[in-house]
Amino acid sequence: MRTPHVIAVMGVAGTGKTTIGHLLATRLGVPYAEGDDFHPPASIAKMSAGVPLEDADRWPWLDAIGAWAHGRAGRGGVVSCSALKRAYRDRLRATAPGLVFVHLAGDRALIEDRMGHRRGHFMPTALLDSQFATLQPLQPDEAGVVVDVSGTPEEITERAVRALAGLSDSRL
Repeated sequence: MRTPHVIAVMGVAGTGKTTIGHLLATRLGVPYAEGDDFHPPASIAKMSAGVPLEDADRWPWLDAIGAWAHGRAGRGGVVSCSALKRAYRDRLRATAPGLVFVHLAGDRALIEDRMGHRRGHFMPTALLDSQFATLQPLQPDEAGVVVDVSGTPEEITERAVRALAGLSDSRL
C-alpha cells in the first residue's frame, strides 16, 4: 500500500506516535518525520521541567510541521504530532490541506504504564493529565481515523493501515 497523502500520527504522550509513525511510514513506503524534532529547545526544556506548553509555544512548532507536510504533498509522508486540539489540527491543515490524521487512542492506565517504561524521553508522566484534559478528539468533518493502541506495535500499525484504506474519498 502506498499513499500520496501525508499522515499525521496524533495522540497524547505515550500512545506510541513515534513507534507507529515509523512502522506506518515503512509500511506505506514514504518518509517519516519525528514531530518532537520540530520543537525549539526552549519548549523541550519547559516540558522536561514538567511545565505544559502554552499555545504561543506551539504555534512555531505546528507551523514547522505543517511546512514539512506541505512539502510532501502529493508524494506522501508520515509525521508524528500530538495535535491534541482542533485548533492545532486546523493550523496544520491551513498549511497542508490534504493532511490525514491517525489518532492513537487508548486507556489512560495503559498509556501511563507505557510512559513509565520508556527511557530517554523528555515528557514526564506528570504531564499526562494535562494531555488528556487538552485532547479534543477528531470530529466527523476531519480527515482521519481513530486507532486503538492496545496490542503490539505491529497490530496497531495493521489497524491503522486497514482504517486508512477504509476511508472514503469524501473523508480525505
